[in-house]
Amino acid sequence: MELLKVDSVEQALDKLAACMAGWPLEAGRVPLEAAQGLPLAQDVHTEEDIPGFARSTVDGYAVLAKDTAAATDSIPVFLKVAGKVEMGRLAGMTLTAGQCAAVPTGGMLPAGADAVVMVEYTEPFGASGMALSQSVAPGENVVQRGEDAAKGALLLPRGRRIGPAETGALAAAGVVRVPVYKPLRLAVLSTGDELVPPGQVPGPGQVRDINTHALVALARKNGFEVAHTAVLRDDEALLEAELRRAAHTCDIVAVSGGSSQGEKDATRAVIDRVASPGVFTHGLALKPGKPTILGVDDASRTLFAGLPGHPVSAMMVFELLFCRLWRRLTGTPEAPAIPAALAANVAASPGKLTSWPVRLEAGDTGYRARPIYGKSGLITTLAGADGYFTIPRNAEGLPAGSLVWVQLF
Repeated sequence: MELLKVDSVEQALDKLAACMAGWPLEAGRVPLEAAQGLPLAQDVHTEEDIPGFARSTVDGYAVLAKDTAAATDSIPVFLKVAGKVEMGRLAGMTLTAGQCAAVPTGGMLPAGADAVVMVEYTEPFGASGMALSQSVAPGENVVQRGEDAAKGALLLPRGRRIGPAETGALAAAGVVRVPVYKPLRLAVLSTGDELVPPGQVPGPGQVRDINTHALVALARKNGFEVAHTAVLRDDEALLEAELRRAAHTCDIVAVSGGSSQGEKDATRAVIDRVASPGVFTHGLALKPGKPTILGVDDASRTLFAGLPGHPVSAMMVFELLFCRLWRRLTGTPEAPAIPAALAANVAASPGKLTSWPVRLEAGDTGYRARPIYGKSGLITTLAGADGYFTIPRNAEGLPAGSLVWVQLF
């Protein structure tokens, strides 16, 4: 039996990145509403001040701040109302000392005004007067021109993944076609004579197909386009045909199952027949996830992955390698990890990076990370987890109370 010559996770990740170094990522401009979840392919700068005018943040009266300096509840200041600002229109007036103007939330500040007194602190006085019972400082209750973003400022950096807040910022800047990296196209192939669809009652020796659905969900969450899925019997000819077909349309082909050294585990041999130069990694110094295969076909510019058949192992390998690869290629920063105190002792496998799923528990002094114990073939191990942390290869384990950094799923 051939022994697996393992790579560390970082070595494998570097090899994957090196394979794609000469493959330019496809980028293009898409409508703003279609950019959700995609990373920016370039920095986006503002081409105008946002907002383009000084505007009120409250309903009230625009004033010269110095005119309100003496205002109190018991001794108000009396100003003359010079007019009213209409929403969405030019203010059309200039205030001078002793004057104020009604202004709605979001309304344009009249020239000469530098603050707004909230309407709750005002009261009509006479035919055209207003009593103000609160003093304000210059700039109070006002958003200045360009305060949100000045013309030419960096609005969003390359690699920022577009979410609701980013969509709002782009809309404010008038960016209706967004420069983004187009998703890598992924094929997910699950192999095994024992697999049946989730809607089918398993017979003796059969199990429902978990990995296809779990990997598709994980991939889509991380910005991949799932272009093809298939569930195959343990048949080399079928697998080879699917790999050849997928290589023509996909950037990554992930095969779940068939990556270890069992009698029917043919993934490596098939990848080597389909791809050139073929397999470059067979085995990761990772628990769970050691029997992982990685390969490449230069002609079609396709990466191949033989993932372990156990659901937890397959998902962890895809997360640690391919999700991180996509973020590295696009310049997307890793999500911040959560510091937490380990709630129980955990063991590790010396020589392997050990990944532990955990449930986070909020406490008075911070989070506690509760390890979830379970075999890599049990999908509920991940279903009950908020995230995971890793133990370095040279560690034998960690005692309860140790500080760990939890990466959220």
